[in-house]
Amino acid sequence: MPEQTPSPWWTPDRHADRRPLLLARNRITAGVRAWFGARDFVEVETPALQVSPGNEAHLHAFATEAIGLSGERTPLYLRTSPEFAAKKLLAAGEVRTFELARVWRNRERGPLHHPEFTLLEWYRAGDTYETLMADCASLLAVAAEAARTSVLSYRDSSVDPLEEPERVTLAEAFHHFAKIDLLATVEAGGATDRDALALAAAGQGVRVAPDDTWADVFSRVLVEKIEPHLGRDRAAILCDYPVSEAALARPNASDPRVAERFELYACGVELANCFGELTDPVEQRRRFEAEMAEKARVYGERYPIDEDFLAALADMPEASGGALGLDRLVMLATGARHIEQVLWAPVAGGA
Repeated sequence: MPEQTPSPWWTPDRHADRRPLLLARNRITAGVRAWFGARDFVEVETPALQVSPGNEAHLHAFATEAIGLSGERTPLYLRTSPEFAAKKLLAAGEVRTFELARVWRNRERGPLHHPEFTLLEWYRAGDTYETLMADCASLLAVAAEAARTSVLSYRDSSVDPLEEPERVTLAEAFHHFAKIDLLATVEAGGATDRDALALAAAGQGVRVAPDDTWADVFSRVLVEKIEPHLGRDRAAILCDYPVSEAALARPNASDPRVAERFELYACGVELANCFGELTDPVEQRRRFEAEMAEKARVYGERYPIDEDFLAALADMPEASGGALGLDRLVMLATGARHIEQVLWAPVAGGA
């Protein structure tokens, strides 16, 4: 018997099932805006079309072009993040900004991924990235209150949104969950020892291919051995990423092998990615070029570098910034099992 085609999201019965979740989404969005407004953040709106969609090797963009009055064509991309424009605003003199930004990422679709989604990004000039850890904890509570729930949940996991997230470094997580000394394979300045990490990972039953890079092995260990344990019974902050895994973050002053980057997990779901921002344009260019070389090696393509962004870095103050997936936060606050349950109008061709 042929498989039945799912009914569209707009049929009255399916919409009726989703509508309570969507109304909760609206309340959460309003709560987030109120929280930032009460702390003197300015809500901004930045362009969705950019000359560069971002320069991370494994982020994939939607490409388009602008056609001028004389027919000239300029390549453009739908943004994968509002980060470049937001940092230009910091260079211009803004101190605290936030945006509920529509963003697009290609090659991503599933229960926790959608090609078009809403990214909450916020920036604090002059504040440390530890401040963002407190922000993340507060946003969990804001979402729960707006959704009128006392727990955040996803599938078989739930957490108390009022309990302070636990804080664990990548080195601690690799040692505890994978029995690997991660920092023994990382040098000051970010150089990595691929063979040492590959040997350690293989010893713990992680598959390693001959052409895997250090980053490939790192990602596989993280996905297989670490992430399944994060944020299960209590929200967790995973921090101090190796410098090579934090292309836009500044090195940690106390240990140059790691960077000021952390990710927030709740109910086993990655919710946020936050940085103490790198403001060195020379180092930023070097990292972008390395990322694009890796993208070309793996995927056969590369994205242009936003020269205007690199120029702005020279005027950008010390700052910290975070990006949180609003749709995922709504999922956890409403108990939804699929991201399309909390989108008012999913992109056609959904799961």
